[in-house]
Amino acid sequence: VQPLEESGGGSVQTGGSLRLSCVASEGSRHIYGWFRQAPGTGRKAVALFSISDNGTYYDPAVKGRFTISRDPARNTVFLQMNNLQAGDSGMYYCASGYTWSLLTSAFDYWGQGTQVTVSS
Repeated sequence: VQPLEESGGGSVQTGGSLRLSCVASEGSRHIYGWFRQAPGTGRKAVALFSISDNGTYYDPAVKGRFTISRDPARNTVFLQMNNLQAGDSGMYYCASGYTWSLLTSAFDYWGQGTQVTVSS
């Protein structure tokens, strides 16, 4: 069993929606995040969720279109992505850690990623 396991990626047209899921089995972590990596670039934080106060962070490019949430009963973190654009394409990774940070180094566990492709 992987500590974090993502699902829900796929190919959609511009304006479409996808919901990513991340099932966590790594024990208690305080912060969960979704990161996107486009070809030739590093991983960038798209959204963060704090389980202590349900606080959230969104990259300005996705704010208003993406929603991060958590179902504690299912140990699952979601990323609802609406009105998807070509720039949203990439590999999406779920990550968990103890520190509220946009840096990948702050996260202890990573999933294997799920691909999102948005085309016109």
